[in-house]
Amino acid sequence: MTRAQAVAEGRESLRKQAWSAAFSQLSAADREAPLDPVELQGLSIAAHLTGRESESLELLARAHQGFASQGDNQRAARCAFWLGFISLISGQVAQAGGWLSRAERLLEGATDCVERGYLHLPVGYRMVHGGDPALAFASFGKAIEIGERFLDKDLVTLGLQGQGRALIRQGEIERGVNLLDEAMVAVMANEVSPIVAGGVYCSVIEACGEIFDFRRAQEWTTALERWCGEQSEMAPYRGHCLVRRAEILQLRGAWPDAFEEAQRASEWLSHPVPKPSVGTALYRMAELHRLRGEFEQAEQAYRQASQWNHSVQPGLALLRLGQGRIDVAHSAIRDALEAVKEPGKRARVLEAYIEIALAAEDKDSAKTASEELSEIAGRHTAAFLRAMASGAAGAVLMAHGDPRAALAELRKAWSIWCDLDVPYEAARVRLRMALACRELGNADAADLELSGAREVFDRLGAAPDLARIAKSFTKTKAGSIETLTSREVEVLRLVASGMTNRAIAAKLVISEKTVARHMSNIFMKLDLSSRAAATAYAYEHGLIGPT
Repeated sequence: MTRAQAVAEGRESLRKQAWSAAFSQLSAADREAPLDPVELQGLSIAAHLTGRESESLELLARAHQGFASQGDNQRAARCAFWLGFISLISGQVAQAGGWLSRAERLLEGATDCVERGYLHLPVGYRMVHGGDPALAFASFGKAIEIGERFLDKDLVTLGLQGQGRALIRQGEIERGVNLLDEAMVAVMANEVSPIVAGGVYCSVIEACGEIFDFRRAQEWTTALERWCGEQSEMAPYRGHCLVRRAEILQLRGAWPDAFEEAQRASEWLSHPVPKPSVGTALYRMAELHRLRGEFEQAEQAYRQASQWNHSVQPGLALLRLGQGRIDVAHSAIRDALEAVKEPGKRARVLEAYIEIALAAEDKDSAKTASEELSEIAGRHTAAFLRAMASGAAGAVLMAHGDPRAALAELRKAWSIWCDLDVPYEAARVRLRMALACRELGNADAADLELSGAREVFDRLGAAPDLARIAKSFTKTKAGSIETLTSREVEVLRLVASGMTNRAIAAKLVISEKTVARHMSNIFMKLDLSSRAAATAYAYEHGLIGPT
């Protein structure tokens, strides 16, 4: 194949969005003789979309230099903008400032052009993250106006999502969400370039998480998953898609699927060059381990997430609570609450703070935190936040000896969780409702609520919650730990630590069939029905102690 043929085929591959082929063909041509700036731009896009970020930036810098040497300042400025904007988003502030300053200088004295609109985007981005969303909104508005004038859909769409995020930061949730949806319409209609489409997808889904709008997040995550599926060679956005999907699957109660997606996200985000957002995937894996009582694995995943500068709170504090280290948990969650100011993130920490403070018998602090959580929920329209606030208020009222008022709040929370189809949170509230009913002397209602909560925890494998039920209510099972052989006790301990039958067999140097027989005996002797119930029994009887 001649160089001219390689360039022609590379252009055609770009048109067909066959990114790997385009990268291979244009790279081959570039090795034979340097590509011109337009082809370098195309090669840079192919490199970016196949996960070669550093190579993409080098190619874009070469394209910038090529346009500048030709005296094409507008195209050179466009390249400089993208080099600066990508650096800004990546946290490389000095490099971002240098490239964006160069773009500004290249446009000095130039007639009105669309590139000036692009330079309003980093100004808005800095303002949003610098705490001045009103100025950010205005800056993004200037970008939209210029984009509309020059019929540049990429610029208009980026401006719309920027304005939406700015409005959300100002508390104007409904207006902000409408603008985000408008940006997504352009993406879904294939009106924007792939790089812009992926960036807007990720930004919108992240915004849904900020405002706890998980229904909208689910809708757009499904769309992102479908889009990524259509672009099978595309690397940059697939990891983010999987992380968000894992979060939604966890909320829906599909914990094994959620863990698998989080694990896949971690793998995607770790290659070819690890990205800081791998910490988000590791944190999600840690949370799922914690909820299932796999505390050792959770501890390891939290530590790995921390290495990527991802906050491990409130998850790590809740892990310490589950391990029985209440003082450590209380201290950690207090520090976390002092550090977190953004309302959405603070709401999550407040919810954990209330649970831990009540365990530490710090009722007054729990009440104050509950009031703040209710105030945050009152400022937003998200049903998710209202459910969190009502559930926390119910727990605080129970601690203060008012089960009747507590039951009213808990029923509100339970109704919302059911409407949102979030089974684990609904079951946690039902357990508190059972306690409130028992305090009010309504044994039948307490049994019904308890049975409903236990069924969900058992299905999910939520061993710590099953153990909590065992501690809070009289146990009726006739089985006793004394009926187990020493080997069965050993197997039970390993099951409770989260090990599979295969891992147990390897550790004890026995066959998997023997492990299965031991498990059958344990279930029969203790009248248990699942591994989660066996894990809960082990915690309840001190076979697995605080670590």
